[in-house]
Order: sequence, then structure tokens, then C-alpha cells
Amino acid sequence: MRANDRFFKISERGSSPLQEARGGIATFFTMAYIIVLNPIILSGATDKYGHHLSHGQVVTMTVLVAAVMTVIMGVVGNIPLAIAAGLGLNGVVAFQIAPKMSWPDAMGLVVLSGIAIVLLVVTGLRELIMDAIPLGLKQAIGVGIGSFIAFLGLVDAGFISRTPDAAGSTVPVTLGTDGHLQGWPTLVFCLGVLLTFVLLVRKVRGAILISIVLMTVLAMTVNGIADIAPGQWGLIQPEVPDQVVATPDFGLLGNVSLTGAFSEVGVLTAVIFVFTLMLSDFFDAMGTIIGVSSEAGLVDEKGKMPRIGRILFVDGLAAVAGGAASCSSNTCYVESTAGVGEGARTGFANVVTGLFFAAALFLTPLATVVPYQAATPALVAVGFLLMTQVKKIDWDDWELAVPAFLTIVLMPFTYSITNGIGAGFLAYVVLKAANGKAKQVPWLLWIVAAFFLVYFAIDPIEQLLGVN
Repeated sequence: MRANDRFFKISERGSSPLQEARGGIATFFTMAYIIVLNPIILSGATDKYGHHLSHGQVVTMTVLVAAVMTVIMGVVGNIPLAIAAGLGLNGVVAFQIAPKMSWPDAMGLVVLSGIAIVLLVVTGLRELIMDAIPLGLKQAIGVGIGSFIAFLGLVDAGFISRTPDAAGSTVPVTLGTDGHLQGWPTLVFCLGVLLTFVLLVRKVRGAILISIVLMTVLAMTVNGIADIAPGQWGLIQPEVPDQVVATPDFGLLGNVSLTGAFSEVGVLTAVIFVFTLMLSDFFDAMGTIIGVSSEAGLVDEKGKMPRIGRILFVDGLAAVAGGAASCSSNTCYVESTAGVGEGARTGFANVVTGLFFAAALFLTPLATVVPYQAATPALVAVGFLLMTQVKKIDWDDWELAVPAFLTIVLMPFTYSITNGIGAGFLAYVVLKAANGKAKQVPWLLWIVAAFFLVYFAIDPIEQLLGVN
């Protein structure tokens, strides 16, 4: 134990092994919902060829990568900052990238985005790119992703649904299936949303996980009593599993193609997808790292923190690992603040969190009984938490506010994070130039905006060039 104390500087940072263990456990239970949500999001989507990822295999890979990368972050970065599949990033992979190619191709792009992040860290370009993007746009991207995630949760739960074109309606979505909420599963979802927010408002630790567990029990009870058609619950039936402990299924490990996407959708679109994943990881990870470090007292008076290069490097490796395991890009989790609140100050807390994830590898059957209606309230809640950043945007500065607005609304309205980011960047450089302030726009941002201009105009460009 003394060796651990010296290695992790536990006493030096005013902590103790017991305090670190308590913090590590708290972090696990506040972010363990990802074991349920990530498989639901990924296995609930289909690729271009109509293929689903195995729910059980995605559970295994989600837990495995979280366990390994969280421990690595603790040992290498010595910071209480846990890692797991990123919400929002998995939505991009499942609903934007995979429908245009095969799953191995989509996960190959995730690997490439992680490699790009690692290279940017090694060359020092990551900080330059971050500095080039206005703070207000960074915040707007977080808010937009929050609205996208909340919308995704409402759709997956069946609370809202697409209005069929045959209806001849100008309204693209509707409440329930026909303008009314119907069925017991929808009631379970509504109760789950209310319970989650009640627990969050009362600042109950593990609020999201507690809600998922209680709503799953309710769903299983309702399913056992009421006569509910299987299709009403979606892909996952809330039934008692035949077994609780099972051997992990590592079938998805290494099932990726690094080059397939380029032939499926073209070089430009594939690069855009990689850029989008990389960009989202940038903002999420950087904000989380700074926030958790500040709360843990690891930032000095100049705003710098120890081992920042190592921490950013591990975050990039996490994206690579997530893609290689077909569980989507992994990134730092803001729920780590729960562990910091319990006293965690070093990477030893991460080791504890990682061990809990490792134990969960053998309990995957428990995650396969959680229906959408019990898990998706967490998406709504996480969406709310991300959207709270909207108060930090300067809405009086219209040169910034208009791009921020477009970024926020176009993500859910077009069901695309890429579209929101691209519209925001383009609007920002255009408005600055229109006001005679083109020189205020960093040259890197001009390059990014030009990239997105080609992305949005790809159809007329292809027609002009005679490309089919």
C-alpha cells in the first residue's frame, strides 16, 4: 500500500486509499448507465446492409474498453478521470455513419479519428485547433449535442415518432404514434423521466443508474402482469434472464475496416465523418478534463495541470480502442466529478472504477433485460445536463449568437451533429467577413469552413464535375 501511495501521490494530494476507493466506486455507479445505454444505441441501429450489432457483444466490448482505458488513464495520467463510450459520439456512429456503410467500415472511421487525435496531441496541433474555435461555438456544440441526445431518447422510447408521408401532414413528428400516448411501455418511460429528474434535483448520487434499475424492475413487473405485445417494448424484452453470470463474448474485437468507408461513401464524406468524430471528442474531452481537474484541485494558478500531454494522449487511445472493439469512440466522463466529490484526487480511484467495470464483464445478461423505455430517460437527462451550457453563450453578440443558434437547432432538426457543426462554422466566418472582420477569424477556421462548404455543396459539385 505504501508503494501505491508513493506512485499515485495519494498522501501528497491530501487523500487516502480509503477515500480514493470510495471515490472510484462513486464514479462507477454514476456512469455505469453507459453499460446499458451504449448497447441500446448501437445495437438498435442498422448499417447500410440492414445488419445489427449483437447486443450482448456490444455490452461486453463497452465494459471491456471502459475497464482497460480507465485503468490506463489512472496509471498514466494519475487523475481520477474515468473513460467509457461517449454519448453523442455513439449517436453519430449509429445513426449517421453506419447507415451509409457496413459496421466494420463505420468503426474503422472511429479508429482513424482516434489516430488523428493522437497525432494532433503528439504534434501539439490539438491546442492550436482548440484555440482557433471561439468559445461560444464550443459551448454551442455541447448544447446542440444535448438537444440531439434528448431528441434521440424521446424517439427511441416511442414518446414521439415520425409522421408517415402518407398522412399528408406538414408536421414531421408527432406525439406517440398517432398524436396520443399509448401503452404501458410509454408510461414506464414517462415515469422514468420524472424519477430521473427528481433524483437529479435532490442531488442523489447515482441518480441515473438508480432510475434505470427501478424502471427496469417496473417494466419487468408490468410485462409479467399485463398483456403486452413484444413489439411495443422494441428490441429488448424486460424479462428475467435465464442466467445472471455469463462468459463474455469478445466476438466484435478487431472487427473493423480502416479503408472500406472510403470506397463506400467517397474520400470527402469519409474524411468529414472522421473530422466530426474527432471534433466532438475534442470539445467533450477538453472540457471534462479541465472541469474535473479544477474540482480536484489539480490545476495550478496559471491554469495548467500536470501530465496534460499524457492525459490527452490516453484520451486519443481510448477513441482508437473503442473503434477497434466496435463499441464506438471512448472518451473522458464528466461523471468522474462524483468521485472527486467523494474525495478522489489521484489515479488510484480510476483503478477501483476499472476493477468494478471488469467485474461487470461477467454480469452482461443483466444488461440485456433493460428495455428502451427504462434506459432512454437517461438520454433525456444527459441531454438536459449538456444543454445547461447555453447560459454561457453571449447572446448579445450576434456574430457569435447566430452561428451558435444554427449549431444548436440543426443538430436535432436534421438528425445530424455534422450538419450543426458545419452550419455554425460557415455562418461564423461569413458573418465576420460581412462585418469587415475577416482578419479576426483564425486561418485554421477558414480551412475548416471551406471543408464544410464543399460538404454541403457536394451534390451540385458532383453534377458540375459529371460525377455520378
